[in-house]
Amino acid sequence: MTQIASPLIRRLTIASLTVGAAMAVLMATPASAEIQLQFGIQDRDVARMVSLGGSCNRCELSGRDLTGAAFHGATFINATLVGTNLRGAELVGSNFSGSDFSRADLDGATLAGGNFTGANFSGASLSGIDASGATLVRARFSNADLSGAQLVGVNLNGAVLSGADMSDAEMITVTLANVSARGTDFSGSNISMSNLSNGDFRGADFSGAVLNGSRLTGGAFIGADFEGAEMNRVDIRGADLSRAHGLSQAQISRACGDASTRLPGNLSARACRGLVVVSPPRPPAPPVPPRSRNLVVASSGR
Repeated sequence: MTQIASPLIRRLTIASLTVGAAMAVLMATPASAEIQLQFGIQDRDVARMVSLGGSCNRCELSGRDLTGAAFHGATFINATLVGTNLRGAELVGSNFSGSDFSRADLDGATLAGGNFTGANFSGASLSGIDASGATLVRARFSNADLSGAQLVGVNLNGAVLSGADMSDAEMITVTLANVSARGTDFSGSNISMSNLSNGDFRGADFSGAVLNGSRLTGGAFIGADFEGAEMNRVDIRGADLSRAHGLSQAQISRACGDASTRLPGNLSARACRGLVVVSPPRPPAPPVPPRSRNLVVASSGR
């Protein structure tokens, strides 16, 4: 009995010392080291519920399974999350500016109030996300799937949306100024009271979209499809719609333009003088980050 027990006791003692040392390091090191250590001592598919806070700039989290992870008030600037599974994750009020989410799966995730300036979401799946009030200035969404997304009050100034699927999205009071959105699918989306000025929307699909009260000034819409789109009080001054498809005089009569507006065929727009401008509601305020930013990792019992 003594011979059998001794090796077991030794293994338990070594394991206890290892865990104790790991905890001591966690208490003495910054958040970036915490995250690297925690992921280093467990299988990437074991952690099913993860709460990450603090700061971890340039973190390498590519290919990990972070389903349902909670990043609340965290700072992950220039992090790499290529191909990471973030389905249902909460990136609330966090700073992921410059981070790479290319080919990541963020279906159903919450990005509300977050800062994703310059982030790369090319080829990512973001179907049904809630990014209300998020900052996505100069972010890249080439060929990404944002169908059914909640994007109320989002700032996408200068973003790259070429080939993206943004169909059936809620995009009220969104800033889409200066974007590159060639071939983007906006069909069925509500883009009311939004700013689409000076954007490149060549070949984009706006069929069935709601554009009421929006600004399309100075934008390029050559080859864009407006079949069945609502355009009440839309400002098209300086917009190039000369080769747009699906436009009718009834739609253009509800909008307003000027001498620099280019329209197809014999369509004509009324002047914007005296047009009642509807003030858009304020975008939702970003959530307040929690005070506690400690790292907690729990498994689902798998």
